[in-house]
Amino acid sequence: MEQNQFTVEEATIHSIQTSLNAGEITSLELTKLYIERIQKYDPVLHSIREINPDALTIAAELDEKRKELDEVGPLYGIPVIIKDNIDTNDKMATTAGSIALANNYAKEDAFIVKKLRDAGAIILGKANLSEFANFITDLDMPNGYSSLGGQVKNPYGPGVHEIGGSSSGTGASIAANFAVVGIGTETSGSILSPASNNCLVGIKPTLGLVSRSGIIPLAHSQDTAGPMTRTVTDAAILLGVIAGVDESDEVTKTSAEQLTDFTAFLKKEGLKGKKIGLDRSFLHDEEDEVAVFEKAVEKLEELGAILIDIEIPQKEFDSIVLYHEFKHDINQYLSKMSKDVPVHSLREVIEFNKAHTDVVKYGQTILERCETLNGDLNDPVYQEHRATDIRLSATEGIDVVMKEHELDALLFAKYLGCEMPAKAGYPSITVPAGLTKSGKPIGITFTGLAYSEPKLIEMAYGYEQATKKRVPPVLK
Repeated sequence: MEQNQFTVEEATIHSIQTSLNAGEITSLELTKLYIERIQKYDPVLHSIREINPDALTIAAELDEKRKELDEVGPLYGIPVIIKDNIDTNDKMATTAGSIALANNYAKEDAFIVKKLRDAGAIILGKANLSEFANFITDLDMPNGYSSLGGQVKNPYGPGVHEIGGSSSGTGASIAANFAVVGIGTETSGSILSPASNNCLVGIKPTLGLVSRSGIIPLAHSQDTAGPMTRTVTDAAILLGVIAGVDESDEVTKTSAEQLTDFTAFLKKEGLKGKKIGLDRSFLHDEEDEVAVFEKAVEKLEELGAILIDIEIPQKEFDSIVLYHEFKHDINQYLSKMSKDVPVHSLREVIEFNKAHTDVVKYGQTILERCETLNGDLNDPVYQEHRATDIRLSATEGIDVVMKEHELDALLFAKYLGCEMPAKAGYPSITVPAGLTKSGKPIGITFTGLAYSEPKLIEMAYGYEQATKKRVPPVLK
């Protein structure tokens, strides 16, 4: 492959399709390049839990089919990394990073995986993650650690800079150019955090835009999958592919009338005239991180955005929603496991982990707390807490300031403030804003009301195109 000087570093969907269509490279050759890159650099990063053993075969088949097709979609023949809590009906297990699920081979693709395959994407591998999406323990387990996959490290400073979680492996692998694009999942910050920490674009969609079927759950009222990419354009393309109504996931019916092509909103003047609310009470970072954010704010104003200082109403509330839903949702998922998997309930996972404390070394306090709840979705205390979450995050929180100031979006440094839109089911998009003096990536996040993805993409794209703050890591 050295002859044609093709490089996968910072390659985009469009640039690769151009090369594929021109015959400068094949999907098979492209896939080999990514696998070689993973084998060379990932022993330091631990971002990939497993490479798809069928990836090269699939790539070769797609190359043959391409010869017969007059036209292909943007993801045709493109290698994609997905988080290892997303079911694939192939030779890769779906584990959520748990050794208890090491032999969990799904009988069916997740809905979004079907959509990726239908689009011609190559599932290159599964990314390591914070075990059970960072919902196993509160005893100082680092982001990106799983008992099965080990510790994911940040390619911008392995062991030095925070990786972010729980979509840690997706973040590190896409930042390190191990695939063209990646899929993460989020319940509260799990796409936005690793995107910010890895100089990536991350989209946490509106709850209902993307199916949750076939994804190991944390809490159904907040769970969603979303793109993690190196450019806003690639994120918009990928979101359009995975979005859509899934008859097996009732919440997606709310998106039946929504757009699934977001590329029309890639506008260089996307910030012009946009009213954006900034609540500085969320800004409590180190001085050099604040400096990166303040420069981003100045740039937004230069690009025509109207920044308004606001105060989002906030009230402390100790919600049981995630704990309660996790017990219900994980028990439903585990009950369908094959006999090859040693656990079929949360209680059995807890007992299994007790017998493997050598690798499940940070405890499982969250799992144990969840097990004490009844997990009944008709429980009045749970229902009251869910209603309170919606009231405080949406109707008495984000909705109030958005309406009062007639805002197009809210702006946060990094992924700070992610909890409120997560509870409300509202979308957010993170885009690179620069590096600190120590080389740590910092992003900024735009948040809006339900199904405001088009507007958020406009703003993120306008900022990205004017600043070009994405910087690839130097791998060793």
